Amino acid sequence: MEVPLFPLNTLLLPDGLLALRIFEARYLDMIRACMRDDNPFGVVMIKAGQEVGSPALTYPMGTLATIANWEMQPGGLLHVDVAGGAKFRVTGTRVQADQLLLGDIETLAPEPALALPEQYRYMATMLEDLLPKIHPLYKSRTLQLNDASWVGCRFTELLPLYAADKQALLELDDPHARLQILDRSFVALRRQQAEDGEKAS
Repeated sequence: MEVPLFPLNTLLLPDGLLALRIFEARYLDMIRACMRDDNPFGVVMIKAGQEVGSPALTYPMGTLATIANWEMQPGGLLHVDVAGGAKFRVTGTRVQADQLLLGDIETLAPEPALALPEQYRYMATMLEDLLPKIHPLYKSRTLQLNDASWVGCRFTELLPLYAADKQALLELDDPHARLQILDRSFVALRRQQAEDGEKAS
């Protein structure tokens, strides 16, 4: 299966929502083609390079994206909301004449449906409060706050981690292992914020 790839400095995970502002001709054409043919495209994290210009070097795993909403704005800027589908692995790439990156991919099986352990319930509580404020589309979607994979994926998107760390969390297929890592990262982040606050005062 070959799909157009959209290299970004951020992640999209399964069942997530991502707002994109598109202005480059290759990606405007890509979005038009995806809407016309009702096809997804792949979101992949940049490992080296930039979002604009020559195709960037990307990580080998990403997430399929389907267009949930779009709006053409002044100046030819296209606002697109996309929803995350299946994770995939890139097995090969080629570059079109317009510099659009195309990827041969194999889709991966969904993660197992596991209940959210009680010690991570705070993540679900935070998500319930924050997600509708971050993206309006979450107001009309069912929040799967008892699903370990769903909560872990949303917390991965939300937590301010290094790109490589977020990518590693995407590549995990064990929801409970992802939650353990996120819990440690969140505790470390709160500790660092407290220390910074003490220094500032």
